[in-house]
This record gives sequence, C-alpha cells and structure tokens, in this order.
Amino acid sequence: MARFGDGLAVGPDLTSAAGSAVEQALAPLSAAPDLVCVFVRGDDPDEMEAAARRAADLVAPALVLGCSASGVIGAGRGVEETGAVSAWAAVLPGARLEPYRLETLKAEDRLIVVGMPEGQPDDVVGVLLADPFSFPVDAFVERSDDALPGLPLVGGLAGGEERGETRLFVGGDVYEDGAVGVVIGGDVAAATVVSQGARPIGPDMVVTRADENVLYELAGVPALEKLEQIVVGLPDEDQELAGQGLLIGVAMDEYADEHEHGDFLVRGVVGADTDSGAIAIGDVVEVGRTVRFQVRDAGAAEEDLAALLERFDLAPVEGALLFSCNGRGQAMFPDSDHDAKVLDRAFGPAGIGGFFASGEIGPVAGRNHVHGFTASILAFGRPEEPA
Repeated sequence: MARFGDGLAVGPDLTSAAGSAVEQALAPLSAAPDLVCVFVRGDDPDEMEAAARRAADLVAPALVLGCSASGVIGAGRGVEETGAVSAWAAVLPGARLEPYRLETLKAEDRLIVVGMPEGQPDDVVGVLLADPFSFPVDAFVERSDDALPGLPLVGGLAGGEERGETRLFVGGDVYEDGAVGVVIGGDVAAATVVSQGARPIGPDMVVTRADENVLYELAGVPALEKLEQIVVGLPDEDQELAGQGLLIGVAMDEYADEHEHGDFLVRGVVGADTDSGAIAIGDVVEVGRTVRFQVRDAGAAEEDLAALLERFDLAPVEGALLFSCNGRGQAMFPDSDHDAKVLDRAFGPAGIGGFFASGEIGPVAGRNHVHGFTASILAFGRPEEPA
C-alpha cells in the first residue's frame, strides 16, 4: 500500500466530482491521510467552495488545503477550460503540520502580513497558496528568506477572474482573499525543483550600468544596442522567439565558469527606450551581476524540466505536488497533460496532484521567488529509517 495517492474527476457537478477525486486519492493509501490537497476548476465560486467543503467532510480529520484554479492536475492528467476537481492525499506519520492563514494589515505607509507560524528548528518546507488580487505575494515571497531563513516555499497563485472570485481552502475554512498554506516539519523527506523552461541565447554579460530594474549598459555597451547585436546574430527561429517575448536570466552563482540551463533566475524584458538605449526588466539587478538573454518555447520547456528531474536528488519519489503555470498547459504544449506526464515518466508510480497557477512559487539557488511560465515541484520521498 502507498503513502500518497491522487485523483481527478471531470464534470459540471463539482461536489460530485470532489467526492470521486477524493475516493480515487484515498484508494491506494496504507492508512488514513494526514494531508489532503484539493484544487477546483469551475465557473461559480460558490460551487467551488461547496466542492472543497465536500472534500473536507470526506477526509476528516485530515488537514485539507487547496484553492480554486484555472485548471487542475491529477491522475496523470491536466484539465483546463471545464469543470474538474483534483485531490492529492498524503500519509505523513512523522510530520508536523502547521496550517496558516495570512492577512494583510495597513500600518501607516506600509503593509504588514500577519498569520505566519513562528519558525521551528525542524521545519522542512512551506506550501503557500495566495489570492493574486488581495495579497502582496511578490513582496512577501521575496522577503521570506529574511523572515523565515532556510524555509523553502512552494505553491502558486489561485485562479479567479476578478477580485472576490478566488477561493482558498485550509482546515475546513474557506477564504476569498489573503493566502493560506501549511508548514511541514518533523520526520519528512522532501525536496523542491523549479523548471523555468527557458533557453539561453547569446553570451554571458556583466551589468555595467543600471538603476533599479532598468539596465543601461551590458558589458560596457548600451543595453539595447547589445541586445540588437545578439538578436541579429541568432538563427531565424530564435529571432522569431525573441520577438514573441524576450527574457533575461540573472546568474545565481557569480563564480561559476559557465552558466547554462537552470543557472539563472529568469525574468521578462518588459520595455525598451530607444533614446537612452536602456531596457527594463521584471526585477532589480545590481551593477556587477552576470546576465544572459533567454527565449522560451515548448522544446526548451520540455528539455529543461526533463533535465532537472533527471538530476533530482530524492529517490525514490513517492508523491509530489505540481504547480504549473497556466501558460504551460495547452497554450504551450499540444495538450494539458504535458507536465503531469513528464513527472510520471521521471518518478514512476507516485501520487502526483496540483493545479495550473497564475504565478508559481518556488526556490531558485536557495532563495524563494515568484515565477511565470514555470513548473514548481514539491516531491516527497521515504524518510530515513531510524538507526
């Protein structure tokens, strides 16, 4: 019998779908679950809430965590654009589970986030699910390394067309705003990986002049001029990809001899100024950092994810949560199943559940970040046997 299970059910009756998905997830388990994650794709927020409450009733007293989503992942499949529920169940006998609910308070000229559990020496990982309309997820995640040193955060932004339509589930309660999650500690073997799905183009370059997120010079040349030099020298296919959406990677290890796949924190190029020759990117980069332009396509995304999973240092993987960008499903690949199938091939018979997120959360080079177009994975292995 297994310690992890997953299930997926499709249909307009989300409450019935929740029951079916939970039944599938529980079927292979060796014992009652300790943690159950439920993700719901639907058009009516109240129906999604009812589905979550049905799942919580079925698995009580297990801790239930989940959210609404633009698509769900389970049973080796991904489903978008139609009503569906995925469930993922885990038996974690040696784990300590601390659920939390985060709220944002205004204090003079700044926002304060409250509700995060105090860090414990045996904390292993935190799962974070956030409402993109009401919660300052970028600022919270970027500063989490200072407030919660050493705690990797994995998760994603929940789905909802507008403010008030998002639903977040934790411990039997349902919220329309803020963020929810669980800190997992104790005797747990877990590891994270983030596949950014980008392919480097052109050479490594040192930032020689910059101000906040605006790059003025790269390798002593005006940034826009340097970019044009690189693009002109690319094959036609890569020039087309660069025209569709150019990215830039910031090297995480300045001391590496070479920087290739997985060595960068990838951010978008969001604008350019022909008068100053500057380009603006989606992050702040200091002078002296190494950067490299990047492009993204289905081939690069598949290659990057497969390569990262081959190097995964947790074996065997018994279960995993997958937070895949809603731009990686059928918008990038032939179907919505792609990332789920890649994990199935890499991990073998493992319980894998998750959802398509509006932004993914995961650590790169030991620091937590919010990403786009990525697959962020939290995998669980077998705890070490006591000596």
